[in-house]
Amino acid sequence: MTHPLVHDWNLVAPADAPAAAIQLDDETLRDGLQSPSVRAPAIDEKLRILHLIDDLGIECADIGLPGAGPHVVEDVERLVREIVSAKLRVRPNCAARTVVADIRPIAEIAQRTGRQLEVAAFIGSSPLRQYAEGWTLDFLQRSTEEALSFAVREGLTVLFVTEDTLRADPASLRLLYTTAVRAGASRICVADTVGHATPHGAHAAVQFAVRLLDELEAAEVGVDWHGHDDRGLAVANSIAACQGGATRLHGTGLGVGERTGNAPMDLLLVNLALLGYRPADLTKLPAYCQAVSDATGVPIPAKYPVVGRDAFRTATGVHAAAIAKAGRKGDRPAVDAVYSGVPAALVGREQEIDVGPLSGKWNVIFWLEKRGLTASEELVDRILARGKRSRTTLTEQEIREEIAATPRA
Repeated sequence: MTHPLVHDWNLVAPADAPAAAIQLDDETLRDGLQSPSVRAPAIDEKLRILHLIDDLGIECADIGLPGAGPHVVEDVERLVREIVSAKLRVRPNCAARTVVADIRPIAEIAQRTGRQLEVAAFIGSSPLRQYAEGWTLDFLQRSTEEALSFAVREGLTVLFVTEDTLRADPASLRLLYTTAVRAGASRICVADTVGHATPHGAHAAVQFAVRLLDELEAAEVGVDWHGHDDRGLAVANSIAACQGGATRLHGTGLGVGERTGNAPMDLLLVNLALLGYRPADLTKLPAYCQAVSDATGVPIPAKYPVVGRDAFRTATGVHAAAIAKAGRKGDRPAVDAVYSGVPAALVGREQEIDVGPLSGKWNVIFWLEKRGLTASEELVDRILARGKRSRTTLTEQEIREEIAATPRA
């Protein structure tokens, strides 16, 4: 994927690559909808997103918290039935507080649909949360044992999630994870619920969990990472977590979620592909992001990485000249690499060159030749002059007005 003329400093003494395959769990339809700014999607919009999750090869999806009420139960069951009838590969899971009342409706949906479900049972683990709630550690241990044992008896697969792991003390985590494993949890989740972590902290917390599982002789139990973006480090933390031993990472489309949101699933997919950590066909990524935007009412900023309008777009003369000259050599990878750290082709896009006040002749030449038009000197000069007079990049209509006004040779 890297152009042969690129010296990649990312590969100088790189961190150890993950020893196991990295899976993903898409939280868009549950944690993503906890953002106070989103519009609740209709069921047809949820189904569209579910299909795109499957198209992207994302292994798992959290499709709701049935304990929130009958309306969530109805949507979750409809989504599970779609997975069954459409033979989707994505494996569904549901969130629940670590209480039997939240887990019971998940078990009932599994029974009605005949589809195996995973329950992501979460409980606050940090001393700060215990203080705020008036909880004791004994109470947390009893709740964990009771709820997870019930889930296992009901035939559910269990992911045990310690909320606020990155601010919890090792003794509390050791007790809760040990209790969960002994109760039958298949996976445990290190959750950076408030976006406190740095990459170093994410790596250290996951390593703690991995070492504990080794001590418990529970190598079959997997480790998840769930991160939020309060410090703008969610993607970097997720990468550090998988380098530390997490084998499943959580994220949401466009990073939607509570406060500043979750790790963006779209950017996780891109970065994991560029690192060579998981193969992926990402040509459906723009459609996935647009579907999430449409369903939630969260706009995609023009500068948003990879899928934003400006991600592969320039109007600057020097940049345009390099891209256009690479194009003249017939070297598509060079076109994608010379002024871009992410290949546009990876997500089914192309480099775009516009004409504006900072443009040069190559902007105009590229624009015209891409549309099969002859870039005569007079035409190039006319369009460039209009671009220099403009305060913004020219629209296609404005450029075509200059084309129409240029005398034919």
